[in-house]
Amino acid sequence: MRKIFNFTMIGCLTAVFVLGCARDERPDTYQTSILENLPFVYKMTVQQGNIISEEMVDSLELGMTKRQVNFVLGTPLLTDFFHTNRWDYTYTIKRGHAQMKQRDLTLHFQEDQLVRIDGDLRPDKARAAAREPEEIMVEVPDYQERPGLLKKSLKAVGLEPKE
Repeated sequence: MRKIFNFTMIGCLTAVFVLGCARDERPDTYQTSILENLPFVYKMTVQQGNIISEEMVDSLELGMTKRQVNFVLGTPLLTDFFHTNRWDYTYTIKRGHAQMKQRDLTLHFQEDQLVRIDGDLRPDKARAAAREPEEIMVEVPDYQERPGLLKKSLKAVGLEPKE
């Protein structure tokens, strides 16, 4: 009786180990908590990649050098080792419970010159001309010397430094 029980236990444990090892640990879709989809649960905004604005894209012109493009748009997010003449700018944003938005911009160079622009945003001269020029006015107040603690102390003692 005891041998039958031992064989049964060994068989059950073997079956559990075999079935446990055969189980797929990676599900096809990412499973989240049920509570995560409730409207009152806070989900923070997540931004990734290069921020690409219409103004930045409108300032692109064919024939610009890589250095000029780098100045306007910044360092590209993706540079392919095998295709060094292709720069990819990608920007994604996911705000709270809304769908993720993605913007892509691909620039193609030939002999250090910009020859083609692909992606969601394209340079538009009419849009750039319709945009009002932005003037920045900066007012700088007149300089007023504010003596520090050391100067105040020396003045109070009567040992004011000469200028």
